[in-house]
Amino acid sequence: MANDVSEQSRDSERSGDVVSGPIRVAVVEDQPLYRSMLVSLLSAEPDITVVAIAAGASEARKLIRPGTVDVVILDVVLGDGNGLGLGVSFRTAEPELGILLLSNFDVMALLVDLPENEAKAWSYLSKTSSTTPAILIDAVRQTAAGGNVLDAELVQKSTPRQGTALSTLTARQYQVMQLVAQGLSNAAIADTLTLSRRSVENHLNIIYASLNLGERSVKNLRVGAVLQFLEETSRV
Repeated sequence: MANDVSEQSRDSERSGDVVSGPIRVAVVEDQPLYRSMLVSLLSAEPDITVVAIAAGASEARKLIRPGTVDVVILDVVLGDGNGLGLGVSFRTAEPELGILLLSNFDVMALLVDLPENEAKAWSYLSKTSSTTPAILIDAVRQTAAGGNVLDAELVQKSTPRQGTALSTLTARQYQVMQLVAQGLSNAAIADTLTLSRRSVENHLNIIYASLNLGERSVKNLRVGAVLQFLEETSRV
């Protein structure tokens, strides 16, 4: 398994393929000012094109069609629906579509209910944490490439629950796992923790083994690890 893990960590650090051409983004947000800010911010990026803007779930269903969008940014709480449910319906129609959820509340745990084979390219950022324009743009790019990005501030507040597989990790391994959950590549994790890239890969091998991902035949180890992180942590 070690060779497979090493190859995946080198070649598929963000769990997906790079989108060719501009990233097509749809924004679904019922707060006019926040919606306008999102559209302006995204439109300023040369590799991102906003192709649809909706103020609610019903409008989004009319505007967003399979094959027309790479990432949908969804407010979790909409005036006429639930962003998570809307995202699930979009993904049913288009399994490769990226979904980036935004919320005023900590709803990261909602992603735990997603099946592992369907959890690729689901991300979550909090509107009330330390999310910055740069973090948002990076999350869009990573989600478009099939990666998972979780809100960094909430991830840093997460602690393993006693008796879980995650609680068996060393302090350093847990640091690596937190950065994986935030969507960082192996190279970025190495830079952040002042480690060699090979050391990061070794830590990931141990983490995946400790979480029994190989024994459970999890196809995408990185996605499986992030889901297990969500399931086995709590936040104060």
